[in-house]
Amino acid sequence: MPLFLIKKLIQALCLMVVVAFIAFSMFQYLGDPVNNMLPESATQAERMQLRNSLGLSDPMLTQFLHFMQRILHGDFGISYYNQVDVFHLIMERLPATLELVFVAVVLSLVVGFPLGVWSAISKNRVMPGLIQGLSLIGISLPSFLTGILLIIIFSVWLGWFPSSGRGDTVHLGFWSTGLLSLSGWRSVILPAVSLSLFMITLIIRLVRTQMLEVMGTDYIKFARARGLKSRSIWFHHALRNALLPVVTIIGLQIGGLIAFAIVTETVFQWPGMGLLFIQAINYVDIPVISAYLIFIALIFIVINTTVDLLYFLIDPRMKKQ
Repeated sequence: MPLFLIKKLIQALCLMVVVAFIAFSMFQYLGDPVNNMLPESATQAERMQLRNSLGLSDPMLTQFLHFMQRILHGDFGISYYNQVDVFHLIMERLPATLELVFVAVVLSLVVGFPLGVWSAISKNRVMPGLIQGLSLIGISLPSFLTGILLIIIFSVWLGWFPSSGRGDTVHLGFWSTGLLSLSGWRSVILPAVSLSLFMITLIIRLVRTQMLEVMGTDYIKFARARGLKSRSIWFHHALRNALLPVVTIIGLQIGGLIAFAIVTETVFQWPGMGLLFIQAINYVDIPVISAYLIFIALIFIVINTTVDLLYFLIDPRMKKQ
């Protein structure tokens, strides 16, 4: 286990450096941030002075080395557009994104797992077939279209939920949450449903496929021959052995929800990191863009490492390696 963790840590550090370099170099060609920071009436001297103060006149490699040096000291720079510390800006938006992803993941697990298991073990082929058909539709719909349909139906026509915003928030130290207020819950429902729809359908189809595959193995047939109850076979033997690929996909999907909640946050004007990223691209805010991508890469690395560690708890065979 210690050797495994050390290996993963070295891989994570190398990957973070590569991601940082790609992010920093890629967005050098988005445009000139000076044009967005100064009015059109600014003189050439003023533009040159601002460019020098931001370090944009230096070679790209020199800029990247300075960028990495600041990151090692916990300094992600100053946002070109907002003129505030980038780390403070991301941490200010982080609770909203994590809150949205948390509700979406819980909703996905609560709905996806039971429907997936039931569609695999049910002898009634009508309802499982209907679930599979609906899951195929859900996995095919783009998230922006789902969000727009939810707004039209539940906000415009029925008026049950707000179409944008986060609602009232409660501050707990540096953290802010809307899950402690009624308006916060009403605001998070629609974007969470929109964000979780793809993950729900993916879990249903994956759990069903894995359960059917495991149910046809010899040790399940032997368990039936021993006279074990069907509930014990389904949940203690079949479901547990079908969890490995499901856990992997769920882990990756959680990282994907955080990284790609951009569309949902834009549709519902949810004040999270995704909306901040879109604004940063519009204003060529390179420090924010680079810091965001590095942060997302760190989330994926942490989630993948956690999934690998969960293998040791789920699969006894991993403990013998």
